[in-house]
Amino acid sequence: MLLESEQGGSQKNSLLKRITRGVVLFLLASALGLAGWLFPYAWQKAGGERTETVIVVIPTGSSVREISKILGDGGLVEDDVRLLILARYLGLSVKLQAGEFALHQGQTPGELLRELASARQVQHAVTIPEGLTMADIGEIFASGGWCDRDEFIQQAKDPEFLQSLGLESRTSLEGYLYPDTYHLTRNGQSAADLLRMQVRRFFSVWQDLQAAVPSTLSSYEVLILASMVEKETGQASERPLIASVFLNRLQNKMRLQSDPTVIYGLEDFSGNLTRSHLKTPSPYNTYTLDRLPTGPICNPGAESLAAVLHPAESKYLYFVSKNDGSHHFSRSLGEHNRAVHKYQRAVKNEIKRTAEKVVRE
Repeated sequence: MLLESEQGGSQKNSLLKRITRGVVLFLLASALGLAGWLFPYAWQKAGGERTETVIVVIPTGSSVREISKILGDGGLVEDDVRLLILARYLGLSVKLQAGEFALHQGQTPGELLRELASARQVQHAVTIPEGLTMADIGEIFASGGWCDRDEFIQQAKDPEFLQSLGLESRTSLEGYLYPDTYHLTRNGQSAADLLRMQVRRFFSVWQDLQAAVPSTLSSYEVLILASMVEKETGQASERPLIASVFLNRLQNKMRLQSDPTVIYGLEDFSGNLTRSHLKTPSPYNTYTLDRLPTGPICNPGAESLAAVLHPAESKYLYFVSKNDGSHHFSRSLGEHNRAVHKYQRAVKNEIKRTAEKVVRE
């Protein structure tokens, strides 16, 4: 015969076993239910061919829920709370990247998450040609949606920013924005980031060139002259000759008399350079200055920098456009004036012939 205390203990053990079995069955049923709810989604492939991609942009700081919606809007996956659970289960929640990506269609949600966690961002080639001003460059970046043009120009003139680049003695980054093809990603870079990128490239190129800087010029004077050579050059092969003209004139204490410097110093230039413009003093007007302009007038490339450092050996003091991209070079003013007359007359004759043709038609 069981004692009363023993009967009570037996009943408690039995109750505990029944509760345990119930909890286990409940958990098992829940797990099976969860699996039945999650796994069909996890193995469901999205529409489209795996060879095709869709471009998606994931903003910085996006949550997994926000990423799910972006992927869903792109037709890459069904936007569902199960994607959040799957990301956590696969340990990918904190590995999903921000940026612009080309993700493949026809994948399961798990495959898509793994691709996003390891994908490389889409790169866009942005080409900055030689001879552009910083305002021109700002326009190129703005047209591609990389930054605001006005912010770009303002940042390029900001004293604190210039100081951070070690260029506190400059008033702007004109001349230091190296022309090249840059490969950019949509990762939220600012105007300051773009400027730093170009300045770094400039100094990388300059490091290979600066050993040839002549004792008669400072590095900044080389940059100013290179910007003038860049703007005056129509044919690349003439760069060393044009550089030699400017250097010869400096040596002979002659004014440089370069039209592009005058234009750079004008506000709202209409395209028609007049005698009045040439006579109006400015920090850039080399018709009135007895020295170099106050700073670069564009952003030159390596060839123009090299032309100033390694100019052609010549005694030329003048050059004039031959209206075909090349120039006629002269040693004396008399020879130069005859060349000017010749090629200006050719332009006038061409204009006259064109006008007569229009009238006849």
